[in-house]
Amino acid sequence: MFNSATFQRLVEADNLTGEVVAVNSFLIEVKGLEGVRLGAQVLFEDGQRGLVREAYGNRVILFNIDSEKMKLGTLAVVANDALNVPVGKSLIGRVLSPMGTPLDGKGALKATTTSGIFNPAPGIMARSMLNEQLASGVTAVDSFFPIVLGQRIAILGDSKSGKSTFLSQLSANQEGTKRIVVYVLIGKRKVDIEHLLSELNDSGAMDHTIVVLADIFDSLTQSYLAPYAACAMAEYLWYAGEDVIIMYDDLSSHAEAYRQLSLLQEVDPGRDSYPGDIFYAHSSLLERAGKLLKNGKTLTSLPVVLTPNDDITAYLSTSIMSITDGQIVFDLGLFRQGIRPAVNAGLSVSRVGGQAQTNRQKRLSSTLFKTLARYKQAEEFSHFSSQLSKETTIDLTLGKYIYQALQQPPSERHSLLEQQLLLETIMLSGGEAEIDVAGLKQAVQKIAKQPKDDKEYETLEAELLKKYSAKPLAAKPEAATEEAPDA
Repeated sequence: MFNSATFQRLVEADNLTGEVVAVNSFLIEVKGLEGVRLGAQVLFEDGQRGLVREAYGNRVILFNIDSEKMKLGTLAVVANDALNVPVGKSLIGRVLSPMGTPLDGKGALKATTTSGIFNPAPGIMARSMLNEQLASGVTAVDSFFPIVLGQRIAILGDSKSGKSTFLSQLSANQEGTKRIVVYVLIGKRKVDIEHLLSELNDSGAMDHTIVVLADIFDSLTQSYLAPYAACAMAEYLWYAGEDVIIMYDDLSSHAEAYRQLSLLQEVDPGRDSYPGDIFYAHSSLLERAGKLLKNGKTLTSLPVVLTPNDDITAYLSTSIMSITDGQIVFDLGLFRQGIRPAVNAGLSVSRVGGQAQTNRQKRLSSTLFKTLARYKQAEEFSHFSSQLSKETTIDLTLGKYIYQALQQPPSERHSLLEQQLLLETIMLSGGEAEIDVAGLKQAVQKIAKQPKDDKEYETLEAELLKKYSAKPLAAKPEAATEEAPDA
């Protein structure tokens, strides 16, 4: 609750003061704040807060952080030269507003440290090479498009295609790794927020997660500030020696909020009516991820972008893809076919994923891509022919088992070793044996930690294949050929 004594104390401290002379929704014009810095935080006498956006002599334009209701004549005083939010380990396990107000009913925050939200990204000389894989627990991602700690990788897809489910799986998979997750929810509906928070609590992920929430009914300004505030919270922990993963769900809603605020400012709209600096707004945010040279710790960034009708060529999605080091595309068409997770293998890519893989992982990934490409060709060919060659039958069978292995419900997660053991065992069959993929999955989860070297690994694969494969597939009889009579 706002304490008027705070406002009075700032006035008595001789901070700059002014008066509201114009209001246009979330846009406020104040007279009398000559010399105020851009980005400064202003406190109004009714307890609302503002962010200085523009300054013209004795006239200052602010974004109202709290609401679009402001009375003319309201007094204002400069509270800080920069907009600050609480930071620190005491935020872990909490649900907060972008300005750090608790929303979970667990009492006041114990944080005593604050940080500005528009912090510069580390320079080139302060960074180190990325070389450690971030396991999501999702086989279709970890085996084909590995995410690296410190990477910026976009998560693209239409609404209800599995993006948020994947992020909750990745968050839950960090249990026991000491990594901290910062989950930013921007412009979400209440039902979606409650569902996600329930998933995080049920999986135990909430114990290592900070949730920053700006729902669809919050002010536009809070939706605009949410990713920057959350990034400041993540950065503080990163510089303090923690590996942090930040998820922006989603930057499409953030861009829409920024577009509306810019239109209120009468900024000339650019492509798709977005303001001309929308690229800078997102690039300056995502550049803050990476790996620090001084402590070897990482900040991994996963921005989510909505792609209506699975169109990834729209302005916003191509803009985010040009900033990031790869993208994972979730296809609504695949989702409707029952393929979960609905990762589009043709459009997804991880540009730095290979840096974190072992030679064995690289060989497996390359082989899988080739095998699935042959499967697609064989599947198309099978529609036009009733008789298939042995090679085509093998390609169809092997591809079918690989896709069965990649099918994964939200509650199921696999370690990198489990994924490799599962897929290599299927590849070892060569497509010439019937495999109990469900049984193989269960067995792999129980014994994946046993092999100590490549020799034991290969022995274990052979044993698994022998136990969970049936007799070789009977080859279809080829068409009889008549021999030419002797001359």
